[in-house]
Amino acid sequence: MSVEAEGEEEKITEKHKVLTQNHIIMKQSIGFIGGGRVTRILLQAFKNKNAHFSKIVVTDTNPDVTGILKKSFPDIQVDNASLAASQDIVFISLHPPVVMDTLELIKGSINNNTIVISLAPKITIAKISSKLNQTKNIARLIPNATSYINEGYNPVCFSSDFTRNEKQQVLDLLGLMGNTFVVPEEKLESYAIMSAMLPTYFWFQWKELIEIGQKIGLSEKESNDSINDTLVASLKLMFKSGIKTTEVIDLIPVKPIGENEPQIKEIYNTKLIGLFEKIKP
Repeated sequence: MSVEAEGEEEKITEKHKVLTQNHIIMKQSIGFIGGGRVTRILLQAFKNKNAHFSKIVVTDTNPDVTGILKKSFPDIQVDNASLAASQDIVFISLHPPVVMDTLELIKGSINNNTIVISLAPKITIAKISSKLNQTKNIARLIPNATSYINEGYNPVCFSSDFTRNEKQQVLDLLGLMGNTFVVPEEKLESYAIMSAMLPTYFWFQWKELIEIGQKIGLSEKESNDSINDTLVASLKLMFKSGIKTTEVIDLIPVKPIGENEPQIKEIYNTKLIGLFEKIKP
């Protein structure tokens, strides 16, 4: 929401947040169980939006991880898992293999009013609830690296006990990261493959092309701009032009790596569908 009043502070007060001209004041406290990459992404998204919470507590078994995080986000409080788990909203920011054991350790610090948001694939709401049967509000989110610049594509699902107001509270919070939308739980792992991990299928290729551009006579900036602008336009052509995919592909007759397409398609199918089979519940 933009602030149009110039020279005076505009305030919009809701149950869970206050929006001022320069800050978003969130009334909840947040705990992060795990201080790795995803926690960093979420904290950066909040920082970009000038979002301030009553408290942010982060815990991690590796003090080096929390030390680095504290340097980037000095307002966070680094403390033990029990304190992090006792906040209003608790993010479970862990890899799937350690989620269940960690939930067992922190369950005594989570009460019936806590909102628990798991960021891990594979571990279902039902499994989480089996450990945290004292709380009814459990959500799952597939986070996205592009939330780092507040342009995330973040599917979320909720346990059936969430009230409408409680869902909106979570959506207001997650909306700070970008496009957040509700999906059935059984689709979360599909989005993990087709959104959360998707940039990794291309980033290394773009990096290589930037270097090739410099080898054939472009400056680094010229190579960057050429690839960036063309990719953005190509995506619009593919998904927004209204013409068929086959027609889009046919617009350029010369395809320098066309003979390698079968191998590339095989890699995509083998690796991605195989990975999906591993991470689905």
